Amino acid sequence: MQKLIYDLDIYTYQIDFAGHVNNSVYIHWMEIGRIKLLEAVGMPIHTALKQGIAPVLVETNIVYKLPLYLGDRVQAQIWLSELRNASAVMEFRFYNGDRVLVAEGMQKGLFVDTKTNRPKRFTPDERASFLPYLNAVDILF
Repeated sequence: MQKLIYDLDIYTYQIDFAGHVNNSVYIHWMEIGRIKLLEAVGMPIHTALKQGIAPVLVETNIVYKLPLYLGDRVQAQIWLSELRNASAVMEFRFYNGDRVLVAEGMQKGLFVDTKTNRPKRFTPDERASFLPYLNAVDILF
């Protein structure tokens, strides 16, 4: 299994009244990760949409452990903990510049056929493209 790792910047508009990164920013950072993952597996969002496939979120959960502040360095990681016929569970971890875990989360995503608005099952090739990012002990069929 491999994790997709990406660095994030913190901007002044992401800081809340308490002086640290607002909790909603993590959801934005998760979206960046999902887009990067789709690109890594050869299914960039603009291509998927042209093919009538829309990735849709059905669940998000985040556990905040430590705050991040303006000037902190942030590293994010994403991988899959489950891969089903038309959905996947993505796991995220966020670390500060000292490599201390500051938050972790998960999101469940579903691929939908844009014409029918019904779940769209992965083709064997699409499924295979996600396998490098899947935790091998959690393969579900």
